[in-house]
Amino acid sequence: MTSAEKAKSEPLIDLQRLVVSVRRRRRMWVATALLGLIAGGLVAMLLPSPPTAVAQILVIHPDDSPTDSGTLMRTDVAVLETTKTAGEALKKLNGTQAPEEFLKDYEGLGLTNNVLQLTVKGKTKDEALARAQAISDAFITEYIGRNQAAAAAQQKALLDQRNQAQNELTPIEASIVAEEAKGRNANPAQLERLYSRRAELTSKISDYDGRAQEAGIGTPKVAAGTQIVDAPRILPHSLLKTLATDAGIGFALGLLAGLGLAAVTSVVKDRPVLRREISHHLGASVIAQLPKPPRFLRRSRAVTRRQRVAATLVRAVRQEGGSVSLLDLGAREVTAALAVDMAGELAEKGPVSLVDDLPKANLRELAGEGRIQVLDRGDAPMAAKERRVGVGSIEPGTAWTDLEFLGQETILVVRAGHANTEWLHTVARQLADRRIPIIGVVVVDPDPRDHTDGTLWDGLHTALRGRARPMPKPVEMFPREKKNGRHPTPYKRAKELDNADQPTKRFSPVSPDNAEAL
Repeated sequence: MTSAEKAKSEPLIDLQRLVVSVRRRRRMWVATALLGLIAGGLVAMLLPSPPTAVAQILVIHPDDSPTDSGTLMRTDVAVLETTKTAGEALKKLNGTQAPEEFLKDYEGLGLTNNVLQLTVKGKTKDEALARAQAISDAFITEYIGRNQAAAAAQQKALLDQRNQAQNELTPIEASIVAEEAKGRNANPAQLERLYSRRAELTSKISDYDGRAQEAGIGTPKVAAGTQIVDAPRILPHSLLKTLATDAGIGFALGLLAGLGLAAVTSVVKDRPVLRREISHHLGASVIAQLPKPPRFLRRSRAVTRRQRVAATLVRAVRQEGGSVSLLDLGAREVTAALAVDMAGELAEKGPVSLVDDLPKANLRELAGEGRIQVLDRGDAPMAAKERRVGVGSIEPGTAWTDLEFLGQETILVVRAGHANTEWLHTVARQLADRRIPIIGVVVVDPDPRDHTDGTLWDGLHTALRGRARPMPKPVEMFPREKKNGRHPTPYKRAKELDNADQPTKRFSPVSPDNAEAL
């Protein structure tokens, strides 16, 4: 697979890295959640909810039926929340508030098809009760007046139809009388038609009278039935319940805001946290990992684990002498303590010196008085059998030209999520320019659920299993000397170069003490 195809296959956002980054920023979103909790509690205490009155109104619908799905009640709620009703209530209260503003202080809710609940807020309890009573009266008056007007209109329409039928019946009666007065000369068919029409009109008149009476009777039922069944009363207010509710809402909002901020910052800052990302960007394998140093508890366990990692690193470095450096990137305390432990392991085999070039590390105090000698960079030259462990930093602002004086090869101590991808590339490029091989990477404070592989398999000269000596001199394509009297052909020289591999050396196998990192 080419590099372009590999770049296309990589996802835009690595969900595993995103989850790990958000989990590593748990202090931030836990802090925002706590701030939301505290803010919600302060709002409940400093800004208490205003007094609230509630009332229930029984509404009788003339066209009510058991199959109604609540349409009539929704209509009543909509009428209740109109400026007309609000304006009538304000007239009863002698208020100067605008009806549009007054609508924000109350709301209606249909409990059943015939029961309407009214909830009203006020500055005081008396004001809330007065508002609830005024709004209820205004709604009932408007509702009864609207039904009476509808009934009166219906009754008038029926009476008009009845009068029209009577007016039509009068000439028919006269025609019947005139036709009967003819005696034997009367037309039976004509009489039959007139009798039939008279009967039809008489029936309509009677029907219109009955329906008009029913329309007039329906209005008193609505007026008598529509009333306040539950007088306005103040809802009980529990400070503890309000405090718990507001605090819970603030906690949820703060948690969501913190998680969102952590996710956005993890994507924007682009700081690798997985072992596979760190090894990929630095071009070296992860050979060990150490947790974040504890402040109070489990210090002895952390020291034991660090000493085991130091023994592993000692076995990984060159055994015939020379110097090695530990370069820090975000874990100064761990780097200094690890260098002292490595020097202690090497001191059992011969003289060891520590070269202190790590700011604010105080290696002399950590090493104490013993076989380990702490030197500054540029002190006495190294003896023949002396081993030196240089300690430096690769933070931004590092003097790259001084790194080669700390050690011929190096071990990087990198804190997960400390540096961004661009800086890791810079570190790898600068060490390559200085011809300082990277033995491996020690990851500090890794994610405990990170199961990614931090081993490089596609570069023998960068992998721990094939650590190279200083690069050999380049082979000339066309050497001046002859071989068997002939110059080698370019094809043979290219074939020799292709078959050539980086030189490797054997070293002691890595102890299973570092099984967790591998």
